[in-house]
Amino acid sequence: MRYYHITILLIALCVSCGPARHASISDSTRVEVREVTRYVKDTMYLELPVITERIVTRDTSSRLENNYAVSEASISGGYLSHSLATKPARTPVETEAREVVRDSIVFRDRLIEVPVEVEKPLSRWQRTLLALGRTMLAMLCAAALWLGLRIARNLG
Repeated sequence: MRYYHITILLIALCVSCGPARHASISDSTRVEVREVTRYVKDTMYLELPVITERIVTRDTSSRLENNYAVSEASISGGYLSHSLATKPARTPVETEAREVVRDSIVFRDRLIEVPVEVEKPLSRWQRTLLALGRTMLAMLCAAALWLGLRIARNLG
């Protein structure tokens, strides 16, 4: 236990200051779902079939016509002949359609590490301290190796 001061020196050298800081990178994702319901007026077409109808009766003559059908009546030999024929047509009918729009948006937040240029290079004193730190680390490794060999020789 007489080498405790070397252990304290080793711990002090391992917990030294560094010239750079590292930014943390985080990534978060958020999904937002939107649902919009709207009513849209739409037009549908109603198709009428062609229908023909005939009837014979005693009465006066007549003729009827509208957008969908034509009706004619005539008297022949004391009888009324009547015919009804529908016109082929497409009739527009307005309806209200429900339209549901679902949309999902993915939001992704990212922090990107961007290198930043330093205003000026390191000074001579800072470069010397960095070199000295490397030298001290090498000397510490050599001292630890020497101490380890010496302890191993004394134990064996």
